[in-house]
Amino acid sequence: MPFQSQKPYQFSSLLLSTLLCVPLSLQAQGPSTDTSTILRSAVFHHPVIDTRGMVVTQNAIASKVGAQILANGGNAVDAAVATGFALAVTLPRAGNIGGGGFMLVYLADKDQTIAIDYREKAPAAAHRDLYIDATGEIIPNDSRFTHRAAGVPGTVAGLHHALINYGTMQWADVVAPAIALADTGIIVSTDLAENLTRAKRRLANNLASAKKFYKDNTGNKDSNYQVGDLFKQPDLAQTLDRISVGGPEGFYTGRTAELIVADMQANNGLITMEDLASYQAVERKPVHGSYRGHDIVSMPPPSSGGIHVIQMLNVLENFDLKVAGQGSALYINRMAEVMKYAYADRSMHLGDPDFYEIPQEWLLDKSYAAKIATKIIAGKATPSDEILSGKPSNYESPDTTHFSIMDSAGNAVANTYTLNFSYGSGITIPGTGMLINNEMDDFSSKPGAPNAFGLLGDMANEIQPHKRPLSSMTPTFVFKDGKPWFVTGSPGGSRIISTVLQQIVNVIDFGMNSADSAAQPRLHHQWQPDQLQLETGFSPDTIQLLEVMGYDVKTVPRTWGAVQNILSQNELFFGGVDPRRADAGALGPDGLECLDNAVACRLP
Repeated sequence: MPFQSQKPYQFSSLLLSTLLCVPLSLQAQGPSTDTSTILRSAVFHHPVIDTRGMVVTQNAIASKVGAQILANGGNAVDAAVATGFALAVTLPRAGNIGGGGFMLVYLADKDQTIAIDYREKAPAAAHRDLYIDATGEIIPNDSRFTHRAAGVPGTVAGLHHALINYGTMQWADVVAPAIALADTGIIVSTDLAENLTRAKRRLANNLASAKKFYKDNTGNKDSNYQVGDLFKQPDLAQTLDRISVGGPEGFYTGRTAELIVADMQANNGLITMEDLASYQAVERKPVHGSYRGHDIVSMPPPSSGGIHVIQMLNVLENFDLKVAGQGSALYINRMAEVMKYAYADRSMHLGDPDFYEIPQEWLLDKSYAAKIATKIIAGKATPSDEILSGKPSNYESPDTTHFSIMDSAGNAVANTYTLNFSYGSGITIPGTGMLINNEMDDFSSKPGAPNAFGLLGDMANEIQPHKRPLSSMTPTFVFKDGKPWFVTGSPGGSRIISTVLQQIVNVIDFGMNSADSAAQPRLHHQWQPDQLQLETGFSPDTIQLLEVMGYDVKTVPRTWGAVQNILSQNELFFGGVDPRRADAGALGPDGLECLDNAVACRLP
């Protein structure tokens, strides 16, 4: 049945009631395969449990949209497409139709995993020296906050490709919830109100963004949306309606395309009607690996994440992390050294496989990993300059977004998509209600020069027409006994890869549940700059030991990432949302019954 909306949606109350509708006796999970033990486990962070599937996203409203699709008989792909469009309305800083991303799909009836690449592409007019001035220097912010920063969006094509090939529902029915949310409006949460206030200096510079995200165009304090206000997006509703009626053609040709190109032409942008009309999502062969008896399946290039997560796991297999202890100085030492080698390889060898021959087999070879392991000395930090050289800056935009979905038939989806920075370039295309991405910054504008995430690149990732920029997005499946067991992914720019790695280690090596794993403090080292970054939560004694080992430790005052985890065990689904992000939610069809009918959840 089509999704119908009759009232605006509230963030926080939905999340609270979602969590409350799961009996406390069922809100636990551990590594044991005995169901009674799972439900009795003493843990600090409790996942949400469901018997018929699970949707875990950074926004509880979008999770409810996906859970409703599952309850209506749709499969995980149907739910993923509806969720992806809903996030474009409810999480405007990252959810999108003006960006792109990657989707992993597992089809239980075929025992097959498909990787859908809907990453943005460089326009035909792009070239290697696009952001270089006459003196050979990079033009500040040209690849970040201008119309020239936009790649050709891929989200609409990617979601359509997934639904038509692997979904079961009608296109219009899965787009309908997003249209209703944009048209009827959502109630502004504390997180959304505060985020828009923080972003105002940048968003208000663009007239269409100011009109969309603030009550008037004056830029004064009174124009900010307040908690409890109704936030409607009529232009976005009309754009989504054209997509609903026309499919991808309703976005890549016709009125929407004309609006995009007109704004590009008026502001020195590069995207043309031909660029839009020729865009296609593509399927790629997922990357495969193994770790301590589990199969790891992840996204291939132009994602760098899958290859390097598996590469790092290959190295870590040579060490007993359990003996080291999660969060100990020795554990962090092992993880940081492994990360350095992987990020060094990333800078030299990764790019769009349609344009550059990537030494994938060598990077994933366990014998290569064993050689790296021999170079890692317990209790010693190897200077990054001894691995490779480079002195980049460091910046992190946290606002990509990931969602994970599993259904009762055994299908699974891990999807990560983005505008790149929070709110992309900050530019809304007039008349569309749609923010445009600034993904061109993910190319290497100049060999050896860092992008905004502090990541180095070389010729493998140089700008070329129609090329897809390298990405860190890492949607990942972990298989146990031949079936999807753990679904994970995260936003976080350069920290995505290290975040996903830690989720896999947490659940396999330390037996954590999906919520406990999401809540652990995180570490990150990306080779250059030679700096070990730690979230708050690590012991001061541990930090002292790391400094003695030779690390330049930086305790980051804010958190990063927003993992959305699902563990499937004993015919139950355990959803673990990241407590770092307000408004996130995990919900399945059983929990939906509780919300809609105010009765006990349909759980054993």
